[in-house]
Amino acid sequence: MKPLVRYASIAGYLDLVRSMGEDPDPLMRYVGLDPAGPSSADRWIPAIAVTRLLEITAAVTEHPDFALRLVERRRFADLGPVSLVIREEPDIRSAVQFLIRYQHMYNEALRIRVVEDTRAEPAERPLHNLASIRLGIELGEPGDTRQATELAVGVLHRLLRDLVGAAWQPLAVSFTHRAPADATTHQRVFGTTVRFDQEFSGVVLSTDQLDSPNVTSAPEFAPYVQRYLDSLNARDEATTVRRVRELVELLLPTGRCSVDQVARSMGVDRRTVHRHLAAHGETFSSVLNTTRVELAEHMVTGRRYSLTDVAALLGFSTAGNFSRWFREQFGRSPRQWRNTPTQEVAQGVGAIPATAPRDW
Repeated sequence: MKPLVRYASIAGYLDLVRSMGEDPDPLMRYVGLDPAGPSSADRWIPAIAVTRLLEITAAVTEHPDFALRLVERRRFADLGPVSLVIREEPDIRSAVQFLIRYQHMYNEALRIRVVEDTRAEPAERPLHNLASIRLGIELGEPGDTRQATELAVGVLHRLLRDLVGAAWQPLAVSFTHRAPADATTHQRVFGTTVRFDQEFSGVVLSTDQLDSPNVTSAPEFAPYVQRYLDSLNARDEATTVRRVRELVELLLPTGRCSVDQVARSMGVDRRTVHRHLAAHGETFSSVLNTTRVELAEHMVTGRRYSLTDVAALLGFSTAGNFSRWFREQFGRSPRQWRNTPTQEVAQGVGAIPATAPRDW
């Protein structure tokens, strides 16, 4: 299966294109995307379509720095539930580890890894032990990823700066692609040394910076959180149910998915969460199970993750527990489901009796 991303990955796209005097609708249709799609931030779409959209838009608007201009319009709260969960991580290192663990639920094409200087002899090391946070885009097919890469690195840089403080800067920002004719926007967005034609795309920092504490409890962060929390009460309480589901999806792979943690991330108490859910005929358990069902069907049908990994990502303590739960929900084991032709699954053909041997 080709990797997917969510419309949230291009938050602000429509307004930015219009501000440049262009109509975004034809551009989105050209790559097979729905112009109304961005209003559904959590809708999954092909990563290749988003990547092509960014490249085409940069060409049509004659703004090679289009992706970075999009970064400048982003705010911490635009990350949605991620902003509520990640603010509780103690430092950059743990925040990035959270992003690495969570990336499959937000952007299946994005790859993040941390590389630290491991030279054993102190005399061989530079003055500061170096680390790098490296990003890559894997589309499953050839494609120009310059704009998508600059967007990903820009969003990462902004996220880290929001977590640690506005004055924070990495030692450098690097890209594997060639330098643009004009790097003014790069310097404005990153405010530090920007290098091109490098081994990797990402940020370079010292290991001390990697352990910089998260200061998102600072007053300047409050408006971002408040703006997001205010959206919970906008329109109707169904919004709260949706936000609970989003947070459940985020917290499952962390091992911290509980009603108490969800309430804490939302800035309310557990009774408030229960009350909002009950008003719509839901309980925390029902939301948890529904979310797992949707994710399990997506992950097991695809082959990006092993079944053991799927069990962990869905918050099950053992593969056996996941297998028993999956059989109860779908009438067959995860392995049987994965090995069943897609059209048979869709038609409900070949269902496995509940008494069949459990082979996974």
